[in-house]
Amino acid sequence: MKKSTLALAVAVGVLAQQAHAESQADAKGFIEGATSTLGIRNYYINNDSRSGKPAQSLSTEWGQGFDLRFNSGYTQGTVGFGLDAIGLLGIKLDSGRGSNGASNTSYGSNMFPAQATNSNSKAVNDFASLGLTGKVRISQTALKIGTLMPNNPVIKTNDSRLVTQTFTGGEITSNEIKDLTLTGGQIEAVKGRSSSNDEGMSIAGANAITANGRRSNKFYYGGADYKITKDLVASYYYGELKDFYSQNFLGLVHSWAIGPGVLNSDLRYYRSRDNGANGSNSNYFTTGYYGNKVTKGKVDNDLYSYLALYSVAGHTFGGGYQYTKGDSDFPWLNQGDGSSASITTDMQIQKFARAGERTWQARYAYDFAKLGVPGLTAGVVYLHGDNIQTSAGDKSEWERDISVGYVIPQGTFKNLGFAWKNAMWRTSAAVASSYQDENRLIVSYSIPLL
Repeated sequence: MKKSTLALAVAVGVLAQQAHAESQADAKGFIEGATSTLGIRNYYINNDSRSGKPAQSLSTEWGQGFDLRFNSGYTQGTVGFGLDAIGLLGIKLDSGRGSNGASNTSYGSNMFPAQATNSNSKAVNDFASLGLTGKVRISQTALKIGTLMPNNPVIKTNDSRLVTQTFTGGEITSNEIKDLTLTGGQIEAVKGRSSSNDEGMSIAGANAITANGRRSNKFYYGGADYKITKDLVASYYYGELKDFYSQNFLGLVHSWAIGPGVLNSDLRYYRSRDNGANGSNSNYFTTGYYGNKVTKGKVDNDLYSYLALYSVAGHTFGGGYQYTKGDSDFPWLNQGDGSSASITTDMQIQKFARAGERTWQARYAYDFAKLGVPGLTAGVVYLHGDNIQTSAGDKSEWERDISVGYVIPQGTFKNLGFAWKNAMWRTSAAVASSYQDENRLIVSYSIPLL
C-alpha cells in the first residue's frame, strides 16, 4: 500500500474516533444493498475544422460503448465494508484512417486510442478497462480507495464520449455535522475517456506526450459545502497538482422563489497560482500571455463568474458573465486527451478561459413535459468572449450550442434516450483553426440489473 493511501486510511480512523458511536443498523448488507446497471451508449461525432485547414481538418467517428457498474451495500456492524466495480468497453464501428483526427504524436482520435502506423495513426478496434473501489463506512463518514469519479469545483470527471474518464486514488466524505459535507482526497493517476491506461496528470502547455511532456502523480483536494439555509449553500475547496498549480475556490449557490418561478444563482471565484517546478522550470509552464506575447509561463490566474437561471412553466432563461485576470490561462487537470473544468463556460467545443478573457453568455431551455411530452427537452447556449490578449491586439471568440434530447419515461423501453448536439465556434485569434462545426448523435440505454 502506498504511503498516501495509508495516510487516508489513518485519517478515516481519526474521524471515526471523533464521530458519534452510531450503529450501522440502516445497512442492508453487502449483497442485499447492492445495485448494478448496464449503460449502453452508441455515439457518432463529426468535427469539421472549416478554416485554417490543419493537416487533419475532418474527424468523423462512430462507436459503441458499454458501462457495467456494480455498487455493493455495506456490511452490517459498527464498521461497514463494501466494494464497487466498473467495467468499460469501447468498440469501433467506423473510424477510417484519415478521418479520426489522429496523428503519430496525438493521443488518438476523439473516441478511440490510436495505433501508430508509418504514415498516420489508426484507431484501434476496441479498448477496455476494469476499475475496483474498496469502501469503508463508519457512522456518517465514508472512505473509498481505488477507482474514483470525483465531481467538485476543483476536479471533474469527463463523460462526453463513449466511456467515462476515471481517476485512481482515495477519497473521504463526512456528514457528521448537520448541513455540512466535508470532502478530502488524493489522486495518483488518471485514465482518459479514450484510453485503457493509467497515466500521470498535467495541464495545458506541459501535457505533450512527447519527451518534453511533464506529469505529476499527486493531486490533493479538499473542501466543505455548508447549507446556510434551505436555499443557500456556501462552498470552499482547495486543489493542488504537485509541481504545477495550487487553486482556491469560493462559491455561493442560491435558490429564490420569484413570482411563479425560481431564480437560481451561481457565484464562483477561483484563485490559481504556481506550485513547485511550475514557478521556475519552463518544461512545467502553462499557456498564457506573458511579456506582450502569447507564450508559456507560470500559473497566475483569477477567475470570477456569475450565472443566473430563471425557471418557470417549463422554460429556463439564463444569463452569465465570466472574467479571468492574470498572465496565464485558467488551469485545470488536462492531459490533452479530453477533460472537464468546473466552470460555467465549459462548453461542447471551448472553455472560454484564456488570459484576460471576458465572456458573457445567454441560455434558453424548454421541458416539453409541460406540453404533454415528458422526456423531451431542448436548449440553446450562446457565449461571446473578448479581450483575448495577443501580440496583434485583443481578439474574440464565440460559440453557439444547440441540444435536443428525448428519454422514454416509461414502458418496455424506459430509459432509452436519443440526443443531438450541434456546436459552432468562431474566433478572430490566430490559431490552427478559427472555425469549427461539430455534430454529435447519441443513443443511450440504462438497464438496471439489480
